[in-house]
Order: sequence, then C-alpha cells, then structure tokens
Amino acid sequence: MAEIHEMKNFRDDRHVFRDRADAGKMLAMMLQPEYPLPNGLMVLAIPSGGVPVGLMVSRSLNLPFDLVIARKLKIPDNPEAGFGAMAQDGTTFLNDRLLAGLHLSEAQIEEEKKRVAGELKKRNAFFRHDRPFPVVADKIVILVDDGLASGLTMQAAIDMVKKAGVSQITVAVPTAPLKTVDRISTEVDKIYCINIRTAPFFAVAEAYSHWHDLDEQEVTEMLEA
Repeated sequence: MAEIHEMKNFRDDRHVFRDRADAGKMLAMMLQPEYPLPNGLMVLAIPSGGVPVGLMVSRSLNLPFDLVIARKLKIPDNPEAGFGAMAQDGTTFLNDRLLAGLHLSEAQIEEEKKRVAGELKKRNAFFRHDRPFPVVADKIVILVDDGLASGLTMQAAIDMVKKAGVSQITVAVPTAPLKTVDRISTEVDKIYCINIRTAPFFAVAEAYSHWHDLDEQEVTEMLEA
C-alpha cells in the first residue's frame, strides 16, 4: 500500500492551480524534501497534459526526464470513457469488472487495441523520435500527469515500468479523485497529489484556472525547449 501525500488545505478545492506549469512547481515543492538528491531517479511524464507538469518537476529537482506514452482504450460509441489503456511497449491494462458489463466482443476489443497501438506508434515517433525507452531497471521513477480521472492510462504506465524492473514507483499528480488514488495506491510505493477530491463527479480541468487541451505542436515545442 502506497504512502499517500496530499496538501490537505486544498482537499475538495477547485481552481487550485493557475496552469499546468504552476501545478508542476507545487508538485516539485512537495517532492523536494523526499527526493533532495537526483541519484537513481527519473521523471516520466504521460503526454500530452503531463508534459508541462513533468518538465517543471524535472527542472526543479534536477532530474532526468522522458516520456511514457499511454492511451485509453475507448468504449465504442462512448469515446470519453475507456475500458482500459495501453502503453507504448504494448503493455495493456483492462478493467475486467467494467468489461463484464459492457458485453463487448473479442473482435471489438482487439480492434480498439489495434487502433491504439497504431496511435502509440505515431506518438512515439512524433514526441520521442522512436528513441529506445530509457533504462529504468533498479531506478526510482516518478510518473507524472496533469491529473487522474479513471487512472487507466496511469495504470498502463505503472504496469510498463514494473515490467522494466524499476525499484520504486512514485505517482505525482496535481489532482485526482479519492477513489482513484485509493485504487492506484495498491500498485505503487508513493503517491503525491496536491488536490484530492471526494465529490461524486470529477474533472481534471476543474483544478485549473486556465485550461486547454494541448495539441501535439505545443507539446513538441515544450520538449524542444
């Protein structure tokens, strides 16, 4: 079970952060006492939204930075919802409990996995220029996103780095619902989440005063800078 760290004065608040860079600065402040030295540490951000957050954390803590690309497996006819997620190496996480109620055929599941695999390949070429994934065996990795909702893409990223032999996994996100934090806590060593929310309805965007979906060009410019 993970150690869970939050800023309790922000519990259930909205508009906690000015933007993603501001959220990254606040996360870095939370992480600094725990990780004052960069030895054996690496920040891995989930694009797109996790990139500005993760870059700020890596710069502030002087840590190496890379991406772990993961995408949601979408429910047919309901693209906002997912039944699982896949990471760039093909690692796949399926929400078996949800799938049991969806009654999707094996062909539908495989078709979506094939679609997402193609998307991941394109994004890895675009964002990472097909570089080999960094060696993370025996390292502590800090997985960063701009927030968790269902936590599906984060779960796929967790499963991928576990396969790669990391020694410890820390999840660091600005905002997340309590139920997702509790579920993820069984999979990692530590969770840092500034703004945990307990309301029945949750949206990552509600934690930010200025929010927009980042396009690929914006992310590329950040990475190049």
